[in-house]
Amino acid sequence: MGIRNLLLDVANTYDKSMGVKRGVFAQDRLRQVAEEWAPALPFGCEAEGYGGKGEGSATPWIGVYDPDVTRDPKEGLYLAYIYAADLSTVTLTLQQGVTSLEPTLGTGKRRQAYLWGRARAIAAGLPPAALNDWADVPDFKCDLPRPLSYEAGSVAARCYQTASLPDEDQLRSDLRAMVELLQRAALVAERLKPGEDGDGWDVPADVREYRGLDGFRPKNDSDYITHFPARTVRKKRIHERLISEFAPFVEKRGFVPITRDVHPKDLVIRKGGVEWLVEAKVVKRANPTLAVRQAVGQLLEYQHFLYRRAERGTPHLLGLFTEDIGRYADYLEELGMGSVWRIPEGWAGSPSAVAWGLVQ
Repeated sequence: MGIRNLLLDVANTYDKSMGVKRGVFAQDRLRQVAEEWAPALPFGCEAEGYGGKGEGSATPWIGVYDPDVTRDPKEGLYLAYIYAADLSTVTLTLQQGVTSLEPTLGTGKRRQAYLWGRARAIAAGLPPAALNDWADVPDFKCDLPRPLSYEAGSVAARCYQTASLPDEDQLRSDLRAMVELLQRAALVAERLKPGEDGDGWDVPADVREYRGLDGFRPKNDSDYITHFPARTVRKKRIHERLISEFAPFVEKRGFVPITRDVHPKDLVIRKGGVEWLVEAKVVKRANPTLAVRQAVGQLLEYQHFLYRRAERGTPHLLGLFTEDIGRYADYLEELGMGSVWRIPEGWAGSPSAVAWGLVQ
């Protein structure tokens, strides 16, 4: 059903006085977020709805998490769709964990001041252009401590009027953009240091701009330039999920996927005596460049050492990615390699992948 329908269902039916018991429609809808939104979320992300504990929340909300950043809304950075108390708006906001600060800062103005200062420091560590479309100031129309802390802790936000929500495609596009911003903000947050005078935060200069290839997505051949990443972050969990979801998909299309005893290869696919060597890569921070480079290098290396040198023939080569790699699909085709990537509806691929029957 998608993001929009559920957001509207909660906006149109939520009633704090109804409590949190099962059978309360809006609360049940919030409980359904994880399953219902799964196909709409950027790959690897998870969602969960919150309508209160014991009693209904004044400002119900839905958390969206990148588990490589945090899975706990009490700490770290995450995304949230937070409703105003009068349900007139729902705000997509890049949030900081609030609850974990209570033992040291309490729930009042000290906590709000800390969150506000840290939010401004994280924002200062991002390229200004990254925040151009996310400059809304949340107003949850509630004087309770937690909503006030959510307002103070917002790093970036976009406020939607529930009476005129954007369409589903726009909501998904906004969420993808915000997940990319979350991942970049996490790099800044982990490098923040308290100011030398004990007041404010120091943002190291080397995180004020994109690092390495972060944010680099060439739109055409002329956009291509050589970069080297400042660091490589392994994304083992998402990598394994990518393979585990693709394998049964191709099996239904008549291929035999093999993951056992193929190390160091990610995946081998066979059909009718033909073999495909598959290298899976996670595309992070709007940047397919590094993922494609790594896939090409490993596919050629494995083809040389594990097949040709071992006199095992020459397999077809396939790059498997968590999202669309754009013009790099053409680049891989020129190298004789196919590519497949995740889309909300399932899987898509390059001309070779289509010709092989891996995707339609």
